[in-house]
Order: sequence, then C-alpha cells, then structure tokens
Amino acid sequence: MATRTDECAVVLGGSIAGLLAARVLSESYPRVVIVERDKILGVRGPRRGVPHGNHAHGLVARGHQIMESLFPGLTDELIAAGVRPGDFSNDIQWYFNGLRLSPARTGLPSVPATRPVLEYHLRERVRALPEVSFLEEHDIVAPVTDASGHRVTGVRVQARTPGAEEQTLSAHLVVDTTGRGSRTPRWLADLGYQAPPEERIEIDLAYTTRHYRLEKDPFDSDIAIIPAATPSHPRGAFFYRVPGDDNQVELSVTGLLGDHPPTDPEGFHAFVRSLPVPEIYEAIRDAEPLDEPLRFRFPASVRRDFHRLERFPAGLLVMGDAICSFNPAYAQGMTSAALQALVLRRHTAGRRLPRPQAYFRDIAREIRSPWSFAAVTDLGYRGVKGKRNLQTALVNRYAALAQRAAVHDPRVTDALVRIAGLVASPQSLMRPRTLLRVLRAARRPVPPSAFGVPAP
Repeated sequence: MATRTDECAVVLGGSIAGLLAARVLSESYPRVVIVERDKILGVRGPRRGVPHGNHAHGLVARGHQIMESLFPGLTDELIAAGVRPGDFSNDIQWYFNGLRLSPARTGLPSVPATRPVLEYHLRERVRALPEVSFLEEHDIVAPVTDASGHRVTGVRVQARTPGAEEQTLSAHLVVDTTGRGSRTPRWLADLGYQAPPEERIEIDLAYTTRHYRLEKDPFDSDIAIIPAATPSHPRGAFFYRVPGDDNQVELSVTGLLGDHPPTDPEGFHAFVRSLPVPEIYEAIRDAEPLDEPLRFRFPASVRRDFHRLERFPAGLLVMGDAICSFNPAYAQGMTSAALQALVLRRHTAGRRLPRPQAYFRDIAREIRSPWSFAAVTDLGYRGVKGKRNLQTALVNRYAALAQRAAVHDPRVTDALVRIAGLVASPQSLMRPRTLLRVLRAARRPVPPSAFGVPAP
C-alpha cells in the first residue's frame, strides 16, 4: 500500500545540511526521502557535488555539540577512524597578523575531520535510520503544487540515466538543501511569488589545497596550525593531519580579491613561503607531495532574506547554504546548517506543517550573528565592496586590538575562540571586563616567542 502523502517528507540534496534535515525530520515523519544527484552511499572520498570537499573544512565547537547531540557517539566513531580531537584553542596553533595567540584551555572541542570523512560518518548514521531512504543519481526538476499554486505537494525528479522519465514524489513537506546553487528563487518566480532579496559581499576568495607525506612532525602535540587571514596579512592557511595517517597532511592556503594561491607546484610553494608562519613551509618543502595543487573559488558570501517575503508557498522550506553561504575561511557553514536543523526540528515537531514566515524568521535570528561577524570582518579588507559605516571601522579596529591582546592574555584568546566557535556572540568581546583586558594587553610589546620560527 502506498505511503500517505502526509506521512512523507522529501529532502532535496544529500549535503551535510540535507543529512541534518533528514535526521530531525525522522522524529516526526515515518518516511523521509533524500534526493541526490550524485552516487553517495558508501562513498568515502570527495564527490562531484561538493567541489570544496577536497579542501580544508572546520566544524567549530557549537556545530560539534549539535551533531553529537543528534548522533550520540559520533565523536567516538570519528576517533576510531583516525581523527585526533583536541581543545579548540589549547591544541591549535592560532596565528593572527603573524603573531601566535596565547593558548587557552577552553573546553571546546575541535574535531579536525576532513569533509569526506565527516560526511561519510554522518551519512552512515542517517542511512541507519529506518525512516530515511536515499534516491541517488536523480536530478531535481521542480516542485509540484496543488491547483491554487499556494501549496507544494511534492517534487518532480528524473533518474540520471538515458531515456529515464520524470516521476513525482508526493510529500507533506519538501526541504531544499541544495546549497548555493539552489533554484528555489527561480521556482518562486515561476509560481508567481517574489524571489527573496539578497545581500552579497564580493570577496573573490580561492582555496588551493595539496596533500603531503611528511618526514618530520611540525605539530608536536597540537592538531593544527592555522594562520588566519586578516587585512594586515590577507594570506591564510589551514594545516592539519589527515585522519588515519599521522604522516599525511592536508594544506589549504587561501587568498582573496584575486590574490589566489597558484596551482603549479612551484607557485604553490612560493605562496606557502610567503605566509607569516615559516613552520608550514619548512614542513612541506622537502615532503613528498601526494597530488597536484587543486583550487576552489568562492566569489561571494550570499544571504537570501526569505524572512522578508510576505508570501511563500506552504509545504516548502529552505535550509543551509541555500539560505546563507558564508566566507568558508570562517568555518561557519556546517555549524550554521546544524543550528538551522534545530529550527527545522521545532517547526516540524508532531508532523505539523510549518508556517514559512515564522520558520524563516527563526532561521534569520540564528544566522544573524555569524553573518554579521563574517560580513563586518570581510569589509575590513579595503578592496571588498560593501556598505561601510563608522561602526564597521570601529569593530574591525577593536578586533585587531583584541587579536594583539590575545598574544599576551589567554583569557582574551578564550573570548575570541568562543566567538569563532559560535558559542558566544561577537558582542561578548565588548563586556567591560574583557574590554579592559584587551586595552591593557594590547599595549604590551610583542615577545619574540609570538613570531613563527623562520626556516633555516
């Protein structure tokens, strides 16, 4: 007997956002179908639909907390797969403006799994849910509505095989998690609705990544070396071990506004050598390269303000990068998706049909702080186009002071890391006690130990 329409939810896209959506929907729906154009079940490596999957990813503290709550034991599974967890500050060598921050034991976890490793384990956990099934290698054609056009009742899909015919999946709820390339704005226009207003911050960022087998360990007991890009030092890097092989590392270097890390080996090494942390170049210059440098470009951060729409069809929701796509250097995307999954859970509890306006308002509240953090920080780069005001300038100047103060004061480091981990708001840095510590410590001379050790 066919499953009743009101018993089924369909998730468009098998991304991390899609997996999280399916997990929370399984609490209310006896049948959840994930539609994905790629072959994903059993896949352990990077896949075509996630071109940035070959590059560094960061799951910050709040995202890890949510995922562990949704999938108890996930951290233990990742450790068994060779991932080395650590403290988000104390076990990472953080550099800002060429200076190392004073380590602080925050108690916040850092689980440096590569994107394919994390995605595989999440997918296997979702796959084990009896309510969830996967429809792989299918293109998403368009949503289906009732006669009025005000209610989405399913989605048309088509297998990616020659001669395949379209089929319709009927559903009580359809959730679009197809990422930055989401076609929901176009679907809305086709149905007679307005597309959401967008805010874009053009950053013209590129990641270039290469993997190496090292002869010597530059990490000691730490899990990563991260020189963060800043307006004074706009080239950044993420350098950490590949899970399961302590001698293999992943190095992603970043540049924005057209200053992109080259993809030829000589140019890549020259770019790495220009970083303000010489230890990274020293580690890889005589190491065995395991692949050629690979580049991923990210032109702009984009936020789609669905919450500003007065009309939106019932039975359709949007989640993840399809709503807000952040500068990936701040590692907010996966955690933003996790926060949005909790909103989806609240609005679908008991299989009730969510009110789109209320859902999107709650989503907007969740992403307001990380978007503001990323947008204001990016506007600190003179070449980034966007609206600036006195507040933007003051915030970025104070952030630079706080980063300098954190070279001396681990409590300031703790405050910065909690903001980066999305467990505290940027406003927390302005608390009187923290403000006083920043102003005091920022005046102190920088000790020689704060600088990277030059390669001989």
